[in-house]
Amino acid sequence: MPKLKIIVENTADWEGLYPSDDVILADDYLAQPVDKERYRIINLCNQYSYLSTGYYCSLLAEAREHQVIPSVKHIRDLSRRIWLGVVNVDAEQDISEIAGSSHEFSMWIYFGQTQNTALRELARQIFEQAPIPILKVTFSRKENWRLSDLVAGSITDLDENQKTDFANALDNYSHLIWRRARAKKNYRYDMAILIDPDEPFPPSNKSALKKFIAAAKKHGILAETITRKDLGKLAEYDALFVRATTSVNHYTYKFARLAQAEGLVVMDDPDSILRCTNKIYLAQLLETHGLPIPKTRVLTRADLNKIDELIEDLGLPIVLKVPDGSFSVGVKKAKSKEDLEVDLKAMFKKSALLIAQAYLYTEFDWRIGVLNGQPLYACRYYMAKNHWQIYNHASSSGGKTGGFDAMPTFEVPKPVLKAALNACKPIGDGFYGVDLKQSGKSVYIIEVNDNPSIDAGVEDQFLELDLYDEIMQEFKRRLDLQ
Repeated sequence: MPKLKIIVENTADWEGLYPSDDVILADDYLAQPVDKERYRIINLCNQYSYLSTGYYCSLLAEAREHQVIPSVKHIRDLSRRIWLGVVNVDAEQDISEIAGSSHEFSMWIYFGQTQNTALRELARQIFEQAPIPILKVTFSRKENWRLSDLVAGSITDLDENQKTDFANALDNYSHLIWRRARAKKNYRYDMAILIDPDEPFPPSNKSALKKFIAAAKKHGILAETITRKDLGKLAEYDALFVRATTSVNHYTYKFARLAQAEGLVVMDDPDSILRCTNKIYLAQLLETHGLPIPKTRVLTRADLNKIDELIEDLGLPIVLKVPDGSFSVGVKKAKSKEDLEVDLKAMFKKSALLIAQAYLYTEFDWRIGVLNGQPLYACRYYMAKNHWQIYNHASSSGGKTGGFDAMPTFEVPKPVLKAALNACKPIGDGFYGVDLKQSGKSVYIIEVNDNPSIDAGVEDQFLELDLYDEIMQEFKRRLDLQ
């Protein structure tokens, strides 16, 4: 587990706060010889201007591959006032209720927390976009309240009450500050498992998450779940495992991108999210590499005038997909010309481009789990009762999904396994779930999922606990290589 170091410029800066062995003077940190120790650095120097002591502390921390807040990139953004064009928050309602008739309002933010409970969500959002330990944030009002200034503060700027709020926020942020070694077993690495507690179709159910956490411990990794509110804590971890449904225009991509920038081992990595979550990109990528996919057309609104041509090319029924749907959401099957016209008009209201594919009937879909270019698990998902998909979201009888069975990968037909592995090569070396259809001797790749489902009692039906163990073992291998 990385050691925590809190950098201050002068001994007096820490006066009035709890004594701690984690506190180190800036001059001492800068003079330290380079070693292989892993550190988490909280840089609390009095200023971060270019070539100042505070600037050099973050600069050398990054050169030593220590995890540091604030990073040099964020320091430079702050000094150049780039944040005023980057930080995007809606403060109108929150500030209006507090500021009254005033035309300017300021607040202190410590590690994403602030004293006024009504403003804590706003403070969290600002810290996620401007991760500076101490911030003085100013809003001004002309017609509406807008962010007008963002300034890095220091401990010396704070009065006694503010120091108390700062200390509490630091304690909450670091988890380790002022605490002795844990009574429980020490772990070499820390992992964050990103989940969405409110997601209707999460990639892993609660039982599976518990099994992931248990498997991680076997490999010296202390894993815990986090949510979208914990972006500011990412630097505290060594690895991020995304178990919330991903999308590029979504907080999951932001988490993955920031984690990658911070040097964490990440699955799903942001490149895989980019390549997998947009069906148009994926279809074009697979086609570019000469991989077998159903006959596919990318549609624009101009194709509304070419319905007959589309039917002649793909036949009926035709499967229509929005680019960023998941779990069969945003997928329609048009059985007639009339259905096709209605569905296209409705779906074009949500997306400028659509995917149209020839319909392939199969009793089940294959799902091959691939980890680091190797087959991990295999599962057959059967169609929901009286439905053409695995998921029937319109069902009110409880039969929303069909049956399933898991099996060893060596029992999977070789053409299916080969197609799955080939599908992953242009994506990356992460953890993927490849959906395929087999029709006679022909195999077709339907899609590659960067965030495949692992539910206890489903995908682990054959491998059981070994499935979780294999995934955590790969995390451990990658962590050891860093």
